[in-house]
Amino acid sequence: MPLQNKRIAITGAASGLGKALALQYAEHGWTVAVADIHDTRGRETVDTILQAGGEAFYSHCDVRKEQDLRRLRDEIVQRWGGLDMMVNNAGVAAHGAIDQAELEDWEWILDINLMGVVRGCRIFAALFKQQGYGHFVNIASMAGLLHTPEMNSYNVSKAGVIALSETLRTELAADGIKVTVVCPGFFPTQLAESMRSPDPGIQRVVEKLFAKSKLKAHDIAAIIYREVAEGTFYVLPHWDYRLLWYLKRYAPAIYFPLMQKMSAPRKRKPVSARRAQKSTF
Repeated sequence: MPLQNKRIAITGAASGLGKALALQYAEHGWTVAVADIHDTRGRETVDTILQAGGEAFYSHCDVRKEQDLRRLRDEIVQRWGGLDMMVNNAGVAAHGAIDQAELEDWEWILDINLMGVVRGCRIFAALFKQQGYGHFVNIASMAGLLHTPEMNSYNVSKAGVIALSETLRTELAADGIKVTVVCPGFFPTQLAESMRSPDPGIQRVVEKLFAKSKLKAHDIAAIIYREVAEGTFYVLPHWDYRLLWYLKRYAPAIYFPLMQKMSAPRKRKPVSARRAQKSTF
């Protein structure tokens, strides 16, 4: 794949891992298209890159809207003449037992986490085929491989991203298009800000899990940069989660009882008392 131009687009690049990736690639000389729905944060990311001597621009992009992604593609072609790498990173989180979480929340998270990646791949695949090269980097999660209880919709959305990436890896190979899927575990990010759950205390639990991570967003971005450059398909930055994945694959008799312990019953408020506390996007 020709990389002399080194042009990259990243959705959800206004904060968290998306921002860390934007800064990481800019540091290595890549021109960056920062795409997000948070305009102020997105422009701040671009300003940081420009102040460091890099080149970047911001585009308002809601991955739930196909026209936003088409506009992003058209602006990239107009500015740069093409694109080398598309990072489908934008995502949200949701929590809730199967009989507690609202179907509305299922539709919300699948539309962003899974269909957002589908839209990004679908729209930019045509450009990559026309060029004869390109690279999709799809940000999934270890939740797509290790299915923690009560994270039903999030697990399903991320497992779908992995399945899509595995499919496209072979489907697009003949067109000179590469695919990488990234599966990080918990790490500090703004993901909890928009998290939806029928449990009003879940955000504090998630933030505690974030705080325990030894890897920060910039560490994961550096790992992704290195692994993508080496042509790695599965990028699993957290070694401890990677060990759990191996345990699931090779010793399921041990793995599944461990997961079952995590779903021990907890006292919860009735659903009707919690609906009003649900976060909104």
